[in-house]
Amino acid sequence: MVSLVHALERLPDAGDIKARLIEGLDEAGCARLTDAIALAAEWYGETKLSSGELTFQHALGTALVVASLGLDADVRVAAMLFAAMDYRQDAPELLKVGFGETAAKLVQSLHRLGVLRPLTRAATDGRMMQAQTEILRKMLLAMVDDIRVVLLRLASRVQTLRFLADQPSPLQQEMARESLLIYAPLANRLGIWQLKWELEDRAFRYLEPDTYKHIARMLDERRLTRESFIAEVVQRLHQALLAAGIAAEVYGRPKHIYSIWQKMRSKRLDFSEVYDVRAVRIIVSEERDCYTALSLVHNFWQPIRGEFDDYIAQPKGNFYRSLHTAVVVEDGGALEVQIRTKEMHDHAELGVAAHWRYKEAGKSDHAVGVYEDKIAWLRQLLSWRDEIADSAEWVAQFKRAALDDTIYVLTPQDKVIDLPRGATPLDFAYRLHTELGHRCRGAKVDGHMVPLNTPLQNGQRVDIIAIKSGGPSRDWLSVTQGYLVTSQARRKVRQWFAEQDEADLLAHGRTVVMRELQRAGALQGAQANLEKLAERLGLNSPEAMFLAAARGSIGQRTIETALRGEIKSPTPAPEMLTHKSRADASQRSVLIVGVDKLLTQIGRCCKPIPPDAVVGFVTRGKGVSIHRVACENFLRMVARAPERAIEAAWSAREEGAQGATDAVVYSVDVQVEATDRQGLLRDISDSLMRQKINVTAAKTHSKNNVARMRFTLELDSAEHLQKVMLVLRDVPGVIHVQRA
Repeated sequence: MVSLVHALERLPDAGDIKARLIEGLDEAGCARLTDAIALAAEWYGETKLSSGELTFQHALGTALVVASLGLDADVRVAAMLFAAMDYRQDAPELLKVGFGETAAKLVQSLHRLGVLRPLTRAATDGRMMQAQTEILRKMLLAMVDDIRVVLLRLASRVQTLRFLADQPSPLQQEMARESLLIYAPLANRLGIWQLKWELEDRAFRYLEPDTYKHIARMLDERRLTRESFIAEVVQRLHQALLAAGIAAEVYGRPKHIYSIWQKMRSKRLDFSEVYDVRAVRIIVSEERDCYTALSLVHNFWQPIRGEFDDYIAQPKGNFYRSLHTAVVVEDGGALEVQIRTKEMHDHAELGVAAHWRYKEAGKSDHAVGVYEDKIAWLRQLLSWRDEIADSAEWVAQFKRAALDDTIYVLTPQDKVIDLPRGATPLDFAYRLHTELGHRCRGAKVDGHMVPLNTPLQNGQRVDIIAIKSGGPSRDWLSVTQGYLVTSQARRKVRQWFAEQDEADLLAHGRTVVMRELQRAGALQGAQANLEKLAERLGLNSPEAMFLAAARGSIGQRTIETALRGEIKSPTPAPEMLTHKSRADASQRSVLIVGVDKLLTQIGRCCKPIPPDAVVGFVTRGKGVSIHRVACENFLRMVARAPERAIEAAWSAREEGAQGATDAVVYSVDVQVEATDRQGLLRDISDSLMRQKINVTAAKTHSKNNVARMRFTLELDSAEHLQKVMLVLRDVPGVIHVQRA
């Protein structure tokens, strides 16, 4: 076996490097790492990376970084053999036999991440939007089955920036920008603080050398004074806390140049005004000790107005808890003090209270939610690693926490698209553009033709093959054939067929009506006659009349009667809802039922309103009645005739029409219970009038000094209903308000 020192003998400080590389490893781990270093030296030789760094030197530097994080032998082996796939085609098999399956998989996963290199390069020159950069960060995590691959990538970037310190070049600037946009935020989210700080400071040094040197010079000028001052403060606080019976850990908190610059820029401060250049942190055992320590700090020094935050009593939205204060010390300068318990500290360093939500540029709220919870889980797993003896168990824990509900694929132009896991090329096409989905007839994934129902994988590049014109296939809606996974794509396909069916219905209905006009000798001035006929039938337009005729809602006899003028005034069906056609942009499409648009009416029993969950029931001769899902009347009807129940949903246009002046209104019953008094009904009516609510019916009765009232109101949405109910609850004497 080749000795480790022999493999490193050409390097200075070989003994120190050896000690750092094998620290914490058992004998078997040391042996595997020794073999990996020897193999890397043999394969890499004097070859160089695109940065100009020797491949072997980069591998060794990366291995030292992951060793400093206390990662296991598999990760250190993978760091040394990171480029093996570029040197030997049979590398996967050789690595699996020589170093184990885990190390081989780590190397393969690192190689897979190479697909992201063009994307991260695009992020450095401004071609990538902020939202795309955020998706790319997620993609880095989603593309790996083992979180240690991401740590290896971060360590590799740290080593690259270290090498470029003495290599001024355009590449230095590119790597620095990429590190700030992609890798430093990832290190931050995963709690790898020492890598985050080094990535940020080195990148800042390359991008803003003058500013970096200016801040560094000011820090250095005061370094000895600052260190001496912090030592005195730590000693003073430690003794005071002991005297108060509090066991505490007190230490100076280092401040990094990039962090200082960010605060100076965001708050428009001079260097002398940055309070936390000199900072200490106090870690205590109990929450009550935090406030005792705060009292001691404020007894020693004068607090600075506006610089105290109690995140214990009022935690941040990400559950971060700590006391923050800044005080004026004897020399007239400022000192920042953070006080927290050990539990709060661990949570802040490794839990969901990561600083990324409020420290990263942009502070986008779109990046939070479920994804934040999963990142928190990953961060927690990092802290568990030291407690789990079996590395395989740690990997299994990570896989259960993996971002397994989203995949990230690429367009031919390198734009990243996020889709639900299991999504197909058809879903991808509809995500890009509705028309592209309709005209899609084939797809290439990573340059190879695949069936349209092929599930996509992370990192694949998808190219859609489309015809010039055409539409979808009804097979695409088949659940068993698996062409579409996303509900958005399925909705677009259903909508296309509904529009086609409606066009056919319009043509058929027009034929029926025109035939009756011909029989009545009213073809001359047909358009005017059509509009008058639609009005007599209580319909909003000739197109609505054509649809009704085609669906059989109005028959030949009804049309003949209307043509003779025997229907003197419009007689619209109560609460009947018509649907928008292409020819009439003024009509509003209210409901989408099943696949086709059908004649619908709102159920009088439950009176649903957007966005209530609704279902439909096919009536005899009156189209489909729409009910709330929990409507008792609907449930009784379904119990008798389950085959007549159909799916229903509010159209996207209707849900988005809230607040529009021409919004469709719905009748909603509201029950009010109040202490009976003189003028109660007047006060309630005045409240509704001020809200410009139309009341179409009211019923009230009083018993035992309690008034019970039921109002039928015209509203346009459930949100509108909630506002009205809040207004009614404010009326003096009102006890309870609820929707009937």
